[in-house]
Amino acid sequence: MEIGVDSFAAMFSGDSSKVIDDATAMAQLLERIVHADQNGLDVFGIGEHHRKGFLDSAPALILAAAAASTKQIRLTSAVTVLSAADPVRVFQSYSTLDLISNGRAEMVVGRGSFIDAFPLFGYDLNDYDELFTEKLDLLLKIRANEFVTWSGKFRPAIKNQPVYPRPVQHSIPIWIGVGGTPQSFVRAGALGLPLMVAIIGGQTHHFRPLVDLYRQAAEKAGHAPEKLQVGMHSIGYVAETTQQAIDDFYPGYAASMTKIGKERGWPPMTRRSFEDQMGPEGALLVGNPEDVAAKILRHSQSLGGISRLTFQLDSAELPHEKLMQCIELIGTRLKPIITQPVGDK
Repeated sequence: MEIGVDSFAAMFSGDSSKVIDDATAMAQLLERIVHADQNGLDVFGIGEHHRKGFLDSAPALILAAAAASTKQIRLTSAVTVLSAADPVRVFQSYSTLDLISNGRAEMVVGRGSFIDAFPLFGYDLNDYDELFTEKLDLLLKIRANEFVTWSGKFRPAIKNQPVYPRPVQHSIPIWIGVGGTPQSFVRAGALGLPLMVAIIGGQTHHFRPLVDLYRQAAEKAGHAPEKLQVGMHSIGYVAETTQQAIDDFYPGYAASMTKIGKERGWPPMTRRSFEDQMGPEGALLVGNPEDVAAKILRHSQSLGGISRLTFQLDSAELPHEKLMQCIELIGTRLKPIITQPVGDK
């Protein structure tokens, strides 16, 4: 199993006592990506948002800056809001990233956690499904062919046009990022694309029927089961002790989730809700390295096996120094537990 980190470069709650200037925040983010590379993490993802408090409106640029200072870690979007983007430009950006990183670029495409991109770029959210289907088709066609002929409803047709540059990798990995919509799981399976499931609340085992839909759709379409990949993206934080992790994480997490909840009609975050999510089947991955590793392995078993787990570390607005320590613990203590041979556990 691969272990990684996703970041939105975010201040969810807007707490003025924690805000630093954007240039400093960006420098710290790049430092964390380098630190993840140095501590053996497999992948680092940057999200895409278009609102105050987030610095990730141009994730490929952030990843390209990180590529110049890293050696091994894979660099991916998390997620690219494909329905509101031009697939030609998306491919060109990540192909360029692939050249800069010498073959370490990936992307996760999906809807994202907010809808700001749609009015900003002149799209109707009601067209989301049609937009995504059409643009994913074009993106996959560009990935497979240097010269492209294509036509659709929302974008001007392309007639035997080449798309450059071409990447180092023969085929840049394109994951489908999903939440809880069954048709999204089926679409990913039918196309044989790797699946990244965002599980940020509730109980992980409740997603098993959806993952089974993915695998069934892939089998029906003739894709070999051994080539399928299922990833899991979850909110988490690791500290030396579980109590320290809770003490560090809960205040900022509660403030952030309560603020977001006001936008979405959720109730305020309470200590009881937090503790439910901290339980054995809850989605939160918060604790010491050993406890969190054990929980990841349980989650993997409940989903029928996962090939990648990424921590979303921004949700509690923790200071840079705490996040650096967390990344080091994930790489040096948690990951070895996950990756050691089964007979040695």
